[in-house]
Amino acid sequence: MKKPLPNEKILVVVPTYNEKSNLTEVRRRVAKTLPKADLLIVDDNSPDGTGQLADALAKKDKRVKVLHRAGKEGLGSAYVAGFQWALQRTYGCVVAMDADLSHDPAVIPKMIRLSSQYDIVIGSRYIFGGGMSHWGVERFAISRMANTFLKMLLQLHEADCTAGFKCYRTSFLHDVGLEKIFSPGYSFQVEILYRAHRMNAKILEIPIMFENRHYGESKLNFREVLLFFQTVLKLRWMAWLGQV
Repeated sequence: MKKPLPNEKILVVVPTYNEKSNLTEVRRRVAKTLPKADLLIVDDNSPDGTGQLADALAKKDKRVKVLHRAGKEGLGSAYVAGFQWALQRTYGCVVAMDADLSHDPAVIPKMIRLSSQYDIVIGSRYIFGGGMSHWGVERFAISRMANTFLKMLLQLHEADCTAGFKCYRTSFLHDVGLEKIFSPGYSFQVEILYRAHRMNAKILEIPIMFENRHYGESKLNFREVLLFFQTVLKLRWMAWLGQV
């Protein structure tokens, strides 16, 4: 497996939809932790002006890049667009993280170091040393049940199968076949992990503390939950047919 060079380019991809109140702080934290990395903001035409703020940040800082999309197309499709953007350039690692300040960029240097040995490094809430802050009992229970369901149906063995904080080798993103990914929303996290398993990719979990958002509204709703179950069942069916 290719090991990262000292000067290898790093890209942090952050999808946004109505995250104006968080975006400046996200950029500050990423720049402080990774002064040489680029930050790609993938905005789905946010009505609150997130896209315009992203453009303003890019004018002030050449490390900030912006990818504008026509409308709200979902978290998963935003990541695919961001990853494809990265593959058209010379990045060695791509870090995926949320825009709501729930993921601490201070963990990223460790992820990047470990990516010399692994295709995907996952920031996990559910291994020793990890956890969540300001989460209600109901949300915690739903998350744990979803992970149990995934392990049973898809034979995934990671503790945090739905984690959104990941570091990917671009060689893996090239080989996984991003054009085949069909999950437009949050269930993208499950699909790309499942496809990684089918490829026998090397995956590692490291502990993180997940901080619940302080500003803005969660995009997770009943429709996303329904799409999650549809995605899992479709992946299982495709695997039975030998199509994934």
